[in-house]
Amino acid sequence: MNPLSSGVAFPRAAKVALGDPQLRTNLRRATHTIRDRRAHAVGELEDWEALRTTAAAIKDDVLRRLPELLEQFEEAATRAGATVHWARDAAEACELVSRIVHDTGATEAVKVKSMATQEIGLNEALERDGIAAFETDLAELIVQLARDTPSHILVPAIHYNRAEIRDIFVREMPAGADLTDDPAALAEAARVHLRRRFLSAKVAISGANFAIADTGTLVVVESEGNGRMCLTLPDTLVSVVGIEKLLPTFTDLEVFMQVLPRSSTGERMNPYTSTWTGVTPGDGPSATHIVLLDNGRSATLADDVGRQTLRCIRCSACLNVCPVYERAGGHAYGSVYPGPIGAILSPQLTGVGENASLPFASTLCGACYDVCPVKINIPEVLVHLRDQAPHAPAERAAMSVAAWLMRDPKRLAAAGRLARAGTGPLAAALGRRTVSRLPWPASKWTATRDAPLPAAESFRDWWKRRTPAAPGPPGPSDRPPVGSQPRAGAGPRVPNGTPEEDL
Repeated sequence: MNPLSSGVAFPRAAKVALGDPQLRTNLRRATHTIRDRRAHAVGELEDWEALRTTAAAIKDDVLRRLPELLEQFEEAATRAGATVHWARDAAEACELVSRIVHDTGATEAVKVKSMATQEIGLNEALERDGIAAFETDLAELIVQLARDTPSHILVPAIHYNRAEIRDIFVREMPAGADLTDDPAALAEAARVHLRRRFLSAKVAISGANFAIADTGTLVVVESEGNGRMCLTLPDTLVSVVGIEKLLPTFTDLEVFMQVLPRSSTGERMNPYTSTWTGVTPGDGPSATHIVLLDNGRSATLADDVGRQTLRCIRCSACLNVCPVYERAGGHAYGSVYPGPIGAILSPQLTGVGENASLPFASTLCGACYDVCPVKINIPEVLVHLRDQAPHAPAERAAMSVAAWLMRDPKRLAAAGRLARAGTGPLAAALGRRTVSRLPWPASKWTATRDAPLPAAESFRDWWKRRTPAAPGPPGPSDRPPVGSQPRAGAGPRVPNGTPEEDL
């Protein structure tokens, strides 16, 4: 299965999710907790909007100069002792990582959470090649032990409550049947389980939150310390990095170290921020490899409207405020990138045809744009992608007729009068102005929502009926004699014609 497209349309997958009351309870509790923490952390900064604007400008500068900055990054990282690889797609990236691990002689690798490796299906590819990859982030570990897939960018196991996590741990790792669902007990069980992995691992695999072009530095931010263990203990470190993760200079990092933690976890700063540049003898891995991943990003960059999606810093703030995500959950999107950002990123990375339903998985309420720390206008991109999605000939014909009517006020008014006259008897018979079932093709609408009938009275007619007629323009007899009014801005005149304030 393609990690960016399950092949199941969003409406069908969402219908299943909506039938799970426990899932909806878990999602509602978690998203509201995170969004409230974010709002408090953001409210502490008087210059929050200025930071958002600056972050967006920096990322737009990266997108304008991406080829140049990628070459600058490669040169700086290579000079520092790293080996830089380029991967055009998921298959090429997985092959590169697998070959690097095999060359070390290792059959296991530990991982610090990386959306890019989820995007390319790296764990599954390594398993096919005889290499076991162990997730070390607590939420990723839960998902892996459950043989599940992530449902949130920041909190991949958000769809589980702690009782369900306890059952997973008892079933999948030697935690003991007496394990409770106390969060501290669960964290300790995970720590004991992972410790031996950290101490024995020869290879680690990471992603990167940011890549600094002028120094060749990679940056990972995380909350548990597992990333620090992965990045320092193994002999070989392989980092899979999307080409859009670049920042031009190390100074630019200052802006993102303010907007990212506040937007993601509601914290002033991340508990662990790790940076590394190439290889330092006697300190950390003796070999570092960086795989720069395209996988559809160049095609997204070529889209003048959609390219703003590549500003994304994977904070997940848009997921936590989205009414659709809160009710349907991440699995309904059929991609490792769920929620509003997934609804625009996944179709662009795969081609809209492969994810045609995702741009419609939104109310277009705009809450996602309001919280985005890099000002991605997600509603704008959603509408843009909806226009590119495949449409049935009947639907396109209907939209063409609607456009023709709406281009002319007289045509639109006439159509409104005709519709009201035609549906008036139906509304009277039903006793309401909505219809629950309509024949095809309108049945595609009423399958999931009621269809409103035209109002009994148009707004324009209502306005004319309630508003007194405005007086018309003055006639010739109503106008004062020419020359009898003072010039604009002039003071009162005295008999000799000199303005009074000049006397």
